[in-house]
Amino acid sequence: MNALESTSTRPYLIRALYEWCTDNGFTPYVAVLVDETVQVPREYVKNGEIVLNISYDATSSLKLGNDFIEFKARFAGTAREIMVPVDRVIAIYARENGQGMAFPVPVAGAPAEEPAAGKPSPLSSVPAAPVDDAKVVQLVSSEEGQRPPEPEPPKPPGGPRPALKRVK
Repeated sequence: MNALESTSTRPYLIRALYEWCTDNGFTPYVAVLVDETVQVPREYVKNGEIVLNISYDATSSLKLGNDFIEFKARFAGTAREIMVPVDRVIAIYARENGQGMAFPVPVAGAPAEEPAAGKPSPLSSVPAAPVDDAKVVQLVSSEEGQRPPEPEPPKPPGGPRPALKRVK
């Protein structure tokens, strides 16, 4: 069996990073490139992508399979069934520090990317790169996993805050 005939490494890496996130107390998020094969609430899709919290607390019946990620989750209080083909996952990362992996964007015109009869694909303008699971990118923040410091809130103009006096 050569590299072209072997199964994709993507589902294995997704499961490994999911486990790493949960073991370290992080919240695992997946970024998904949405097309007609992805079953997600369309009202939350922005620019052809959706980011999903797949933590134990946010999902029910989570299955990280080789072909699909399936679970139930609530969106605005409504239970929804989510089904994402693994090849549509473009990143998995920890919400708290951004560490994780990004995957190559699926090739435009691949079977999962073809629009339904007569309908143009909403993702036809998304640039695509050839899929090569050997090329994986690690997402890291600027300070070796450290979050940048939060900026201080702006101070009100005019010096100290006025004090109120009680008049009887």
